Amino acid sequence: MRENLNYRPLKMKDEVESKGITRPTDKLHAETAELIVEIMNAATSFHKLHLSVTGNGSYAQHIALNDLYDALPGLADTIAEGMQGACEVILKYPDKAPVTLTGIDGAIQYIRNMIEEINELQSIMPYSEIVNNLDLIKDAFNTAKYKLIFLS
Repeated sequence: MRENLNYRPLKMKDEVESKGITRPTDKLHAETAELIVEIMNAATSFHKLHLSVTGNGSYAQHIALNDLYDALPGLADTIAEGMQGACEVILKYPDKAPVTLTGIDGAIQYIRNMIEEINELQSIMPYSEIVNNLDLIKDAFNTAKYKLIFLS
């Protein structure tokens, strides 16, 4: 297997070691896997809330939440596959239950928290393509937040 390649420095032909480029650490892998699971679980949480909104403005909330829970699984999959390809390692995904959202205000706060978690991961992510894909998730969250705050 390739397990002996997981954390060795990258080498160029006829070069002892490439300019300080090394493989990411277990901590980065764990934090990425944890965020991926949280994004997958967020889709479930937003879907459940989507099915329970009622009252004034609920149609706009219903649609905003629908758009978000539709987008998140594919975006999470893109991050997972991209990271595993970049690192050449299969991430270990923790078992974690989805959060229960008690209303639109809770959903908006959860979106804010998720954006903060994504920002933290981006600050330590060595792969620009993963950083860019994480931006797409923040864009989906920000679009939903806009709709939930101003259109419902």
